[in-house]
Amino acid sequence: MSEDAQKSADSAPAPSGSAQPALRELVDYLARGLVDHPEEVEVEEISEPDALVFELKVAEEDLGKVIGKQGRTAKALRTILSAASAKTRRRVVLEILE
Repeated sequence: MSEDAQKSADSAPAPSGSAQPALRELVDYLARGLVDHPEEVEVEEISEPDALVFELKVAEEDLGKVIGKQGRTAKALRTILSAASAKTRRRVVLEILE
């Protein structure tokens, strides 16, 4: 198999049943890129009847970086998460915990 064929096989979309772990990994990846202490980033997934809730915990010093000025970074994170979860047809909520 050629390298190009292998790359396209590796990047094939995941089955729809694995969307939730992908969303959790997305939140984790984005948060770790924003903070100074990536080892303290924790993402907890809570499944509720009407929504999927992701609780994001970061170091106290990094809280401002995740929230951003006037909440712009937090809003951007929520927008990305909402777009990524569109195929699941389930509401997704991102909560940033202190």
